[in-house]
Amino acid sequence: MRHFTDKLFSTVAAFLLLTVTPAIAQQPPANTAAPPSAPASKQPQAQAIEQSSFSDYQPPNPGQPTPPQAGAPPQPILIKVETLLDRAHFSPGVIDGKPGENLDNAIAAYAKAHNMPGGNGLSQQIFSALAGADKQPVTQDYTITPADEKGPFIGTLPSDFAAQAKLKQLGYLSPVQELAERFHMSQALLQSLNPNADFSAAGTSIVAVQPGNGEFGDTIARIEVDKSDNQLRVFDSSNRLFAAFPATVGSTERPAPNGTWAVAFVTFNPDYTYDPRRLTFGKKSEGALTIAPGPNNPVGSTWIQLTEPTYGIHGSPDPGLVGKTASHGCVRLTNWDASAVGHAVKKGTPVVFLGATTRS
Repeated sequence: MRHFTDKLFSTVAAFLLLTVTPAIAQQPPANTAAPPSAPASKQPQAQAIEQSSFSDYQPPNPGQPTPPQAGAPPQPILIKVETLLDRAHFSPGVIDGKPGENLDNAIAAYAKAHNMPGGNGLSQQIFSALAGADKQPVTQDYTITPADEKGPFIGTLPSDFAAQAKLKQLGYLSPVQELAERFHMSQALLQSLNPNADFSAAGTSIVAVQPGNGEFGDTIARIEVDKSDNQLRVFDSSNRLFAAFPATVGSTERPAPNGTWAVAFVTFNPDYTYDPRRLTFGKKSEGALTIAPGPNNPVGSTWIQLTEPTYGIHGSPDPGLVGKTASHGCVRLTNWDASAVGHAVKKGTPVVFLGATTRS
């Protein structure tokens, strides 16, 4: 049996038990990424991205597994495409410059929204549409500030809930993780673009992309969560698809719900409570545990509670796994995508679950 209690700012969930502090709930943070405004970086690695064209695209070979082997270098053309998709609100998840299912799904959703043929990955038509609609620089030079180095950084993230509960906050592991999340990039890509950078030193200049700022400019009338495609889609009042995000949606063991529900409330910077009396995972012998807020909290930086008891849409401490693994029944997005959706929805916004979960 599931149990649910909503006492103004607390939610007890059978899969995720979330407790929210009123002061935190009343003060949602601003989106961290600025709209493209900086000039393009003149560094050679940045210029390769800026000057890339569709002729540079190297599609995966037939039968090649996606994503490709970890050692495969990022493609400048794909860094550009992923950044443009991110700014157009058709998120590829982390910008990493590599082909994969999340990128393919983002391209397919963008093509559908713009009445173009899709389903076969990047095409000349889709690339031209993206580049033609957004001519702002893709890259920038960014100088690391003392505030970026302030932390505190937690170094490593314990896998055990009991160890996590001992931390005063679930902050970033390092300045690299903090900066990568700010620019919606994988840590590997940020480091590969800046192989000699000292990310721990204020005043260091680095090359980064200029991602979207998370502001839609449209009112969300309906959200669709596609369990088959691992994607969350956003529609306006005229039924126009105008945003899509990769999502981890439940599992065969703990599936996400079916049917139509609605947004109950949104909490930014939530804490997380593990209650072995209600949860079906974890070490029950450790008893009830409360884990402090932070980007590495189990539900990330944003919690969107649904009217279906025990379920929500939330962020993730590991954006690279979004859309690629199973969850405990909820809808998991990157922290920046969850924040964008959380800032745009209202109480009562319909959330429709479609398809069937295939990941165990």
